[in-house]
Amino acid sequence: MDNLINNFRFVVKPVIKENGRSLDLARPMKIHPLTYQEIPLNPEYTNYADGRFTLEKLSHATADEMYWKARQEIILRHTGEHPYEISGPDAKKLLQQIFPRDISKVKTGRCSYQFACYHDGGMISDGLLLKLNENKFWFAQGDGHLYSWYKAHSKNLDVQITDPDVWVSQIQGPKSLKLLNALVDYPIKEKFNYFDWIETSIASEKVIVSRTGFTNELGWELYLRPNNHAKKIGDLILSKGKEMGMILTASPGFRCRRIEAGLLSAGRDFTNERTPFSVGLGKFIDFTKGDFIGREFLLNSNKDCLTWGMRVENSFALVDSEILIDNKKVGIVTSSTWSPFQVCGVAIVHMDGKEYGPGTIVDINCDDGNIHKGEICTLPMYDEKGEIQRGIKQDIPSSPIPWKGVSKN
Repeated sequence: MDNLINNFRFVVKPVIKENGRSLDLARPMKIHPLTYQEIPLNPEYTNYADGRFTLEKLSHATADEMYWKARQEIILRHTGEHPYEISGPDAKKLLQQIFPRDISKVKTGRCSYQFACYHDGGMISDGLLLKLNENKFWFAQGDGHLYSWYKAHSKNLDVQITDPDVWVSQIQGPKSLKLLNALVDYPIKEKFNYFDWIETSIASEKVIVSRTGFTNELGWELYLRPNNHAKKIGDLILSKGKEMGMILTASPGFRCRRIEAGLLSAGRDFTNERTPFSVGLGKFIDFTKGDFIGREFLLNSNKDCLTWGMRVENSFALVDSEILIDNKKVGIVTSSTWSPFQVCGVAIVHMDGKEYGPGTIVDINCDDGNIHKGEICTLPMYDEKGEIQRGIKQDIPSSPIPWKGVSKN
């Protein structure tokens, strides 16, 4: 594996892209310990979470094929999420300052979706908080710089902020829990509910697994620690998974599903200029828990949601393109792709005012070079109660269900 990784480092530099341009690496970048599985598939990567790569392209399957695998069977994705460890007697106190949600409600063995804001309410990053014990937490963040934010606010607190060198892989899709049961060395006895995490054994290696993911499909995530024999675990997952039809996937393979589910991407769908209320995350703010960074501003800020979904007929919208009504700008596209299930373009959009909500018909520049009609919609676009990822219901589509909107009405 070491030779493969060394060769990979040699060839990857020309294909790393950022905003369409070659990225000159000013500092060493770290790669996932299971990257060797991707090398035969001509991978391309982009710069992601605080010194890590995220996989943008693989040659063995199209984005549509990856999408259907996630919805109908099972996929494996090695992510660029970056867990940091916050530990010590004052760990909870620090996190109560950093996050608008109440950390005291998170129990050991549970995960919690969290995000951090600046003093003016603008968003920094989001991710998944795992409570390991009363004085130790991991926060697996997406894109954004939180490490310095922790350090800046830890003065006079008995707390340590460290990088545990943990790496995350996602196994998602209707067959994902069946695969987990085939991988573990002994049956998982306790209940394994959505947003639980457990320590179990795979290939005789103690690993942490959480019932989470970035697809809103049934799934789980694996946390590899430095003492794990990563290749032994990775080889077993790939071998057993292939027996169930599993394939490796890249970002485009899950982008459609996360847009349909209304899962926001840091730096795209929310930014340091948008508040949690404006992007539809206001329900995660707990003003009753006491003080936190940004509380005063958010308490007095506009509470209107300006972020919605959008369906587009016959093509998909260009990211960052203006949304128009009678040639007047009324919003902007923040994420966009094609949905092979709804047979239309799907997007997440940020509108200029609350009057441009669901049902609004708009014009939008699209990937085919033409202007098409779009319709603003609620998020998620289906499975509104999130019952798929909770295992409450199976909703495995056998074929597309085309969207019937705008010109078809």
